[in-house]
Amino acid sequence: MEAKKRDGHQALLNHGEENEMEIFGYRIQGCRRALCIAGSILSLGFLLLLFYWKPEWDVWANCVPCSLEKADTVLLRTTDEFKQCWKRKVKWIYLSKLKDSLIDKPNHPIIADENSTINRAIMRPELKVRYIRVQKIKYVWLSSETKFQKVGVLEDSNSCSDIYSKFGSGLTREEEDIRRVICGSNAIEVEVTPIWKILFKEVLNPFYIIQAASLALWLAEGYIEFSVAIIIITVLSIVLATFDIRRQSVNLHKLVKSNNSMKVNMCRKDGKCIELESQDLVPGDVIVLTGKRLFLPCDTILLSGTCVVNESTLTGESIPVFKIPLPRVDDTIPWKIQTGEDYKKHVLFCGTEVIQIKPSGHGPVKAVVLQTGFNTAKGDMVRSILYPKPVNFQLYKDGFRFILCLLALALFGLIYAVIMFKLQGQSVREIIVKALILCTVAVSPMLPAALALTVVFANMKLKRKGILCTSPQRINVCGRLNLFCFDKTGTLTEDGLDLWGVIPSARDCFLKVHKFSSGNTLPWSPLLGAMASCHSLIVLDGQVQGDPLDLKMFEGTNWEIDASSALTTNQEEIPKGNPIIKPGPTASKVPIEGISILHQFPFSSSVQRMSVIVELMGEAKVVAFMKGAPEKVVSFCKPDTVPDSFARELQHYTLQGFRVIALAFKNLRIREHENMDNIMREEVECDLEFLGLLIMENRLKAETVPVLRELSDAKLRMVMITGDNLQTAVTVARNSGIIPKAGKVILVEALEPEESTRASIAWQPMEDPNRNGYDSSETFVNVEKNSDPTNETGDYYFAMTGKSYQAIVKYFYSLLPKLLLNTAIFARMSPNQKSNLVEEFQKLNYYVAMCGDGANDSGALKVAHAGISLSEKEASVASPFTSKSPNITCVAQLLKDGRAALVSSFSMFKFITLYSMIQYCSFLLLYWQTKILGVYHYLIQDFVVVFLSVLTMHATWAMEASPT
Repeated sequence: MEAKKRDGHQALLNHGEENEMEIFGYRIQGCRRALCIAGSILSLGFLLLLFYWKPEWDVWANCVPCSLEKADTVLLRTTDEFKQCWKRKVKWIYLSKLKDSLIDKPNHPIIADENSTINRAIMRPELKVRYIRVQKIKYVWLSSETKFQKVGVLEDSNSCSDIYSKFGSGLTREEEDIRRVICGSNAIEVEVTPIWKILFKEVLNPFYIIQAASLALWLAEGYIEFSVAIIIITVLSIVLATFDIRRQSVNLHKLVKSNNSMKVNMCRKDGKCIELESQDLVPGDVIVLTGKRLFLPCDTILLSGTCVVNESTLTGESIPVFKIPLPRVDDTIPWKIQTGEDYKKHVLFCGTEVIQIKPSGHGPVKAVVLQTGFNTAKGDMVRSILYPKPVNFQLYKDGFRFILCLLALALFGLIYAVIMFKLQGQSVREIIVKALILCTVAVSPMLPAALALTVVFANMKLKRKGILCTSPQRINVCGRLNLFCFDKTGTLTEDGLDLWGVIPSARDCFLKVHKFSSGNTLPWSPLLGAMASCHSLIVLDGQVQGDPLDLKMFEGTNWEIDASSALTTNQEEIPKGNPIIKPGPTASKVPIEGISILHQFPFSSSVQRMSVIVELMGEAKVVAFMKGAPEKVVSFCKPDTVPDSFARELQHYTLQGFRVIALAFKNLRIREHENMDNIMREEVECDLEFLGLLIMENRLKAETVPVLRELSDAKLRMVMITGDNLQTAVTVARNSGIIPKAGKVILVEALEPEESTRASIAWQPMEDPNRNGYDSSETFVNVEKNSDPTNETGDYYFAMTGKSYQAIVKYFYSLLPKLLLNTAIFARMSPNQKSNLVEEFQKLNYYVAMCGDGANDSGALKVAHAGISLSEKEASVASPFTSKSPNITCVAQLLKDGRAALVSSFSMFKFITLYSMIQYCSFLLLYWQTKILGVYHYLIQDFVVVFLSVLTMHATWAMEASPT
């Protein structure tokens, strides 16, 4: 978020973030600037072209180093292995036109929030702000802290109480104007790049410039036919590339244009509510949600009421998500730390659709603007497309080194030709022309166009097969993939779940399994009440919608959601009261009239559970129901209510591949008309009574087994990364072929240190020893055995949870590479852990493909060499590849086409360089004085041609056979 100061000249921008950069301060010097202008004129613009290719040379030539405080130019360089550089001008914002009574008071803060970045950035008494813009984000200079810091966001240092006290009632008109001038417009603007500009940038590629000079020389010397052929191929390559870039630009523009043109209701500090354009919003503004369905124009924090939103544009899953207000906590702890990893349940993200709201006792549903423009979640997604991370592919590095060798050979030929023709008494023009021709022959001008064509045609082929690519340079990388990571639910298995049965619990034992396929309805009990009410389903357009698991669970009860309680009869769709669940015509008889849902604690992957507070209508009882991961739910239950056979029963069903959900309840003592927003989750989720287990069946997709078998036959490694239960993941892995039937699965369990114990790690067999044919003495594993990624013939497979993975990364990192070489199952993994795992695999020289549905896998899809999204939602555009078919057949197809493109590139490279070497040798010997060699001239020429041809072929073959 901020630049970490190192010294006056150098600092870090976005310290600790993914896009961390080094920033250097420079000041333009008049003498240097004049010399560069003169050099540009004398070189006919070639110096400007060189500065365009290497911005750091531009800065070094025109400027002198200085402190960032005095700099008028900054040089930015990424801290990763690519070391990309950008040059940016330091600009000024003047606030003199905004002078009013607020600004004219020198001893008062200009913004009511004294600690805001804006207050710290304004220089007094000049009333001006220094800033730079980097990748669409604005950073302002803080003189007192000598650093650049991002604007357009509310500071993370604000506590929950700060957000309510400072921004709960909105901003004044004057504050809005100042924030708008400094932060900029709340717009994600992506212009459609004109074709002439795309063509200009393509042509300015260094390879095309060298090619143009070479062809001009050849045409001048009469090499017409060959030159025309190269020109045709080059033009075709440039036109196809331009068309592809233009298409992507148009698609991206359509993706974001609706975000910048909508009307919103905003409240000011004086209590007035006005309607204004969304692009005029600033951080700190308070907007009112009226109930009309709209796509949010910015990231906001919910302050009052509850919302149901569709986040498919960001996650890829069209599942309604329940949002609750930020807690009113009087504390100085920053609000994100206060709310923990689950802070997202209070944030309405830009680009998501508000489909339902429910006002609270505090008045209408309000939200404070958290981030605007490209700082938002949608803006970050768009920036990842505009500024993709370069591809780290060894082929490109080796190809560049090979071309450098050819350039060295060309330089030798240049010197040789000058000496030979000087000795023969040739004119200066003849010496220059023939020497340059020898250079252009050594490095063929046809090479860049030919290599570009292979990628263009491969991209067109993938598109015809329903695989869209937003990063064509990754297609060649797909030919090197040797590790495939798969999500489970929705990727290897079907999206939907089938309700198999339920196992009720009474006192301290399990009762008989109730199978829903039998047609018998479940009798009334707290278990039925939990299934009917513990969900986040809503009625939308006359249909019940929500998470597939919740939907199947609710359908099994034969109850109904009272639509009249969920929506009003007008078009604004504002709920009149609490949602009410009532028995349907085919439901079993119950002693209550229905269930009224008073409050929800929504589900999230970080807490692995959800809870609801309900009123049993007719009994006037208030009850809390919970559902979630069995291990998590049991930890909140009274031990005497959990059956002794719980672990055994859970293992029995998870080993069969079922998805198991636990249910629990608790009677509450809540006063009538008590404000539910003030109830803490910790007060409700404790001392619960265990109710039973819900068994869901998740089938493999028909295409999963054949594709995985094909990958296995090709000796490619496969790994499952899922957020589901470990036992379920292992069973699905066995059934799908990721783990062979005879393979031994060993659980790796790592524990973080506690008060009296140190961090520990242990190995143990997962299944019943008799079932798998090995005994507990085989628990010992030599993790040193398969330390080479290419030697993976072990008959055992590790499995671990996200909790164990985190502990290993933190306390046993030296052991991690050896464990990763044989781990096939990663369960209960969070989105951040998935991304980190992919990066760890890449450190082991794996070329990683990640296939997921674009939801919790989006981070891993971005960092993988080949991220393949099975979702066509907006979230998928951040993934390099998107499949129109919702199954993994695209994985095998992408690998085949990637290998075809890679082989074509190698073949093209070998052919062109070999042809260039033959031409080079011919010209080299042609320039020799043949009368000195006499009859041996042609014999020596043939020998040299054959020798250099073999040498060239050997070099390219060695590059192709490289393990990287």
